[in-house]
Amino acid sequence: MRKLIVANWKMNPGSIKEAEAIFNGLSIEAKEAKNMDIVICPPFPFLSISSKIKIKNVIKGAQNIFYETIGAYTGQVSPKMISSLGAKYVILGHSESRLFGDTNEIINKKILASIKSKISPILCIGENIRDTHGEYLSFIKNQIHECLISVSKTQIKNIVIAYEPIWAIGDKALRYATVDEFIEIRIFIKRTIADIYGIKVANEINIIYGGSVHKENARTFVIDGEAGGLLVGRDSLIPKKFGAILAAIK
Repeated sequence: MRKLIVANWKMNPGSIKEAEAIFNGLSIEAKEAKNMDIVICPPFPFLSISSKIKIKNVIKGAQNIFYETIGAYTGQVSPKMISSLGAKYVILGHSESRLFGDTNEIINKKILASIKSKISPILCIGENIRDTHGEYLSFIKNQIHECLISVSKTQIKNIVIAYEPIWAIGDKALRYATVDEFIEIRIFIKRTIADIYGIKVANEINIIYGGSVHKENARTFVIDGEAGGLLVGRDSLIPKKFGAILAAIK
């Protein structure tokens, strides 16, 4: 399976000129990324950018969408809109979006709307804390079940699941996640998917890792942890650092 490396720019950079420079820089780095698809997810205003360097494995994605197609929804952006700008993927359920009000029910609506518009959702799941009693597994299982309501066996094949341990992200992280912790969750996600859709579907679903990814841990999660790819945050804004991540897992 081709590895999926997702660049989540969050609310960065500050101008279209900077965005174009970063996009071109990432495209140059992606030239050497064999057997990988690079999904670049800039903020909505920068989705219209395109690289002067045409690389087939560089794909545009969005950081979120609204679940309606058109109407009186001030400030919202529909799947159809991002699709018209060339986006093929969309990040849904990111911990930051959940913090701003996205519930499992809302994420489920967004997933269904994305699939209807032929956009592949990248569903983020993950616990706030890792307790010693295993309650975090029930939390993750509930996220999966509620976010995938009414998603058919055919549709689930278009979904990527990103494990995002919230406690391991950012400057305030309690600590970094270990590869063994990711392996546990990857197996648990597959078992949960198997209970809903069967073993064949579970074996085919792509599970990527997203939790403070950098060049030092990228290879560990992809090679040792058998992650199907990575969700990269801050290092995706610096082409050389992003390139180092790609080189580490090439």
